[in-house]
Amino acid sequence: MDAFYASVAELDNPELRGKAIAVGGEGRRGVISAASYEARKFGVKSAMSGALAKQKCPHLIFVKTDYKRYKEISLKVRNIFYEYTDLVEPLSLDEAYLDVTENKKGNPSANTIAREIRQRIFNETGLIASAGISINKFIAKVASDINKPNGQKTVHPDEVLQFLDELPVNKFYGVGKVTASKMYNLGIFVGSDLKKKTREELVKLFGKSGDHYYNIVRGIHKSPVKPNRVRKSVAAERTFLENISSEIFMIEELEKIAEELEKRMITLDTKGKTITLKIKYSDFTQHTRSKTKKYFMQNLKEFFPLVKELLFQEKLLNSVRLLGLSFSNLNTVKKEPFWVQLKIDFNDQSF
Repeated sequence: MDAFYASVAELDNPELRGKAIAVGGEGRRGVISAASYEARKFGVKSAMSGALAKQKCPHLIFVKTDYKRYKEISLKVRNIFYEYTDLVEPLSLDEAYLDVTENKKGNPSANTIAREIRQRIFNETGLIASAGISINKFIAKVASDINKPNGQKTVHPDEVLQFLDELPVNKFYGVGKVTASKMYNLGIFVGSDLKKKTREELVKLFGKSGDHYYNIVRGIHKSPVKPNRVRKSVAAERTFLENISSEIFMIEELEKIAEELEKRMITLDTKGKTITLKIKYSDFTQHTRSKTKKYFMQNLKEFFPLVKELLFQEKLLNSVRLLGLSFSNLNTVKKEPFWVQLKIDFNDQSF
């Protein structure tokens, strides 16, 4: 879905159409969840502070998040998917992978199916969507960003290697700013540069991810579409414009992150036993601290005391650039049944 949260706001408030809008909190402490394409032209983007967004776009209009509404529309879109295939792997409320190799419409053209689905989404919800079509999830994901908004891109099997050779490394799904910067320093700017590195070199440079990069630049990504994918964690985090070192200030920030995490848990109708605090320091080193309870939690009042315990559990090593909270050990993860052989005392005379 294209600019999903912002597009929903425009759908429900037609007077916002064509204007620069941002979904999220206004002010220095507020964080942008999504921005309309009109706002993006001014450099407004998700995870940016509300104050900086307003500075970049003085006429920016802020709207509040509405997860209940997002979920409602997401279910409508997903139901459209299921009319074409049962192999649907949702990634979030606004994104999913579909395997249409064998589909319910008997249509041999994935390109045609994507176009039809996008048209139906527009007809039935009033929102626009983009699609990427290719031989595996990785290339389809990359392709889906190329003709946004309201477009699609097909990378045919015989085009895959050339497509990846010419693709800038920062466009590779999973390559963030830090990794891209490291690749630039190594003279790796596009896929063909990355392909020159051996598997051993890439593993030495990027650890386990190096093996992944070696495969994907050659069009190898064997992960199937998993329709029964079980969510294993729910998280929320915030990167600060300026590094912070005051634990009191961190508590204030963690309260906001915890509120967001609580909203997501409620929206997903999920509870968890393990709460984890993520701390990324100014030197980009990252530490996590976790606490597990015997009961499931969802409410802020239940889990936030644990968050404070985790923060003060150890002395901070440096100033902090990012804080995050996540729940794992969720009630959505089903445990395999196990069987116990009962022992019956046949000498018992009570039969």
